[in-house]
Amino acid sequence: MTRISSDVPNRTSRSIFVLAGTREAATLSSELHARGHTVVASFRGLTDTVNRHPFPVRVGDPGGVQGLSRELREGGYQLLVDASHPFASRLSQNAAEAADAVGIRRLRLLRPPWEPEPGDHWHDVQSLDVAADVVRQLGVRRVFLSVGRFGAQAFTRVQGVHFALRSIQEMSGSPMHDATVIVERPPFTVEGEHRLFLQHEIEALVTRNSGGELTEAKLVAARILGIPVVMVQRPIQPSGDRVTEVDAALRWVDEHGPQTTGDSWTR
Repeated sequence: MTRISSDVPNRTSRSIFVLAGTREAATLSSELHARGHTVVASFRGLTDTVNRHPFPVRVGDPGGVQGLSRELREGGYQLLVDASHPFASRLSQNAAEAADAVGIRRLRLLRPPWEPEPGDHWHDVQSLDVAADVVRQLGVRRVFLSVGRFGAQAFTRVQGVHFALRSIQEMSGSPMHDATVIVERPPFTVEGEHRLFLQHEIEALVTRNSGGELTEAKLVAARILGIPVVMVQRPIQPSGDRVTEVDAALRWVDEHGPQTTGDSWTR
């Protein structure tokens, strides 16, 4: 794991390791830092926003359970907050096992999933492979794909369909033979998504149930246009403490771990 920020501030409050990659992770880390906590956020991949944060960060693969356990132990962390993406299932499982191995408390900050509303035409599926099967069954010819760069691989076997594939960064090439790559970053608006669907003559939307307001506009646009949505449901999360809001995560931090009295730790 690569350290980007050179120094971790010498503070007298809880030392907290945050598995980042979501807006909630950045908000939580910033608030903890502002409150005087020693907080370090870990990003699996380098983004152009990493160096804008006021708190120290780590970048790169934590190295599985062993690597993350070593980071937690050597860093002397008292708390671990997993605020990674809802579909980062392997990372969340590693976090649970690493926290148990080191013997520290762990919290999962996981925003609520989207729920279907009147007028929606959802096809709930449990995996990207099943989503690809449903796309074939729908008999559509043009599909908007919002499943991440690596998720698109599951659709390479779907023939006779043109995919509009959205990515937040440039791609060296599309995994599909018949695809248009759209490079855009959230947040997205309903007007923009509506216009995009019409421009590309989209007949179906495939997306993961990530939740959140930044990318919800595509669901509203699909509802307005009467477009079916193939919704990949979230993987099962490890058991343990879980909250859905940053404020609740801050209360959890206040409640758990060592307390400070001056420069001395007390429990």
